[in-house]
Amino acid sequence: MVALPLLLSIIYLQRSANAFAGHSSAQVQASTLPWSASFVTHQNNNRRTLQLHMARDDYDDDYDDGNPLSKGVNSVSWLPSVSSQRSRRSVIDSAPQPSASAATSEDVETLPLFPLGGIVYTPNSEHILNIFEPRYRQMYNDILMNGSKRFVVSMCHPSEEGRFASTGVLFRLEELKEVSELTDDQVKYICNHRVTGRVKLHEVVNPEVWDTRETYLKVKGTIIDDTGYYDKKKNDGEKKDEMISKKLVDAMLSKAKADSMEKSPEEEALLDSFTALVELQHEMEEDVRFTRASVKSFGIAEGTDVDPNLWTSIRLWQSYAEQRLVATQNEMQKEFQEKLVEFLKEEMGSGESGEELPSAIGFEDLSSELQQELIGLQERMTAELKPLLLEQTLSMQKLLEAENHTERVELMRYFVDSERKRLIARKSLKDLFSSGASKNFSTTSSSSVTMKESQSREETKSEAAPQNSYFDDGDAWQ
Repeated sequence: MVALPLLLSIIYLQRSANAFAGHSSAQVQASTLPWSASFVTHQNNNRRTLQLHMARDDYDDDYDDGNPLSKGVNSVSWLPSVSSQRSRRSVIDSAPQPSASAATSEDVETLPLFPLGGIVYTPNSEHILNIFEPRYRQMYNDILMNGSKRFVVSMCHPSEEGRFASTGVLFRLEELKEVSELTDDQVKYICNHRVTGRVKLHEVVNPEVWDTRETYLKVKGTIIDDTGYYDKKKNDGEKKDEMISKKLVDAMLSKAKADSMEKSPEEEALLDSFTALVELQHEMEEDVRFTRASVKSFGIAEGTDVDPNLWTSIRLWQSYAEQRLVATQNEMQKEFQEKLVEFLKEEMGSGESGEELPSAIGFEDLSSELQQELIGLQERMTAELKPLLLEQTLSMQKLLEAENHTERVELMRYFVDSERKRLIARKSLKDLFSSGASKNFSTTSSSSVTMKESQSREETKSEAAPQNSYFDDGDAWQ
């Protein structure tokens, strides 16, 4: 049984999760990024938008040469697989493999590894995980006992089991709740974490346990302290109340510091590109678009001691891409859901005399025609949305593994410009069709024109109310 409003959403999300399966034993609860304040979603039930793509086919030829994702999955760096087939390296993998010799022995640490499917996390974000698998229960017990309270999270390869991205992030355990009694031991812990930096992974030290699952993986890696958390810990000689006061002062000054910092040419170019994108989105009345207020607070600064900074903008961009996928998915399934509602009203006698429609329905309860249509819709959604989901994930991973701030700024500008070029192409196509329609329209009689204008005014009047409910948030980053 599946809840009707989420029928197809659940189907697609389950397939997407399977595509990045790995061996994850946590459920991601939430992220604290307030993306909804930075861009708004507009829905027009009477207009179908063109399919949203940020795929390689939409780039101009002169952009293809510099496409950071031109090699597909191999555009990012991966560790060798640790599965039972780990000795068989992919013949198409041309990305350089990381090595522990690349860093000094003082920099390399042995850390627990927690693969979490196809999700890419960024520094200075917060996440909640539900822990239920025995080996990761053991991992949390170990990091609590030794006092480290930290582990590495790395993205799983979308098609090769037991293979992980060579750049991950460091999760710092902030809060842990024991809930085994409340969940009949289905879930052991509910944990809140903060991402305190990135980690360059060099090698997995116990690959044999991946197949046996007797314990969790461990890696040798070098921590990149993006948030300054561990530098502060080393120099922490102040009292707790003094540290709290210092944090409050730092928070108050961070915004002023961001405004006063001199921008590099690369940062200026990124800000200009983002501004142009936002204006184009509003000009075209995109269903999912950034607010104009977000331009003033679009972060481009290095590090996380300044707010906003580039990492906050990267997380905002990640949420924007996710919302575009959701909007596209909803548009694809809208027609089917309308037919499903009609089926429930007519065939099952629901929805009559004020009676509510059932909240769930089994696949076998659908008519054979609807069953076939649902199967076809699932196939289309998988074929069209899965590549977009993969591209979004690889884009974030590419930003995560960038060597320095300037490279990350240039990558971000590339993705922003690519989105803007996609919209320009759509606008040109839309203008072309509008021009052709206006020529045909000019040949109609004056009476026909009057009738159509009257009809258009009535339609506009009926659509005006929901559209007026959307406005720019003055504090897009609050």
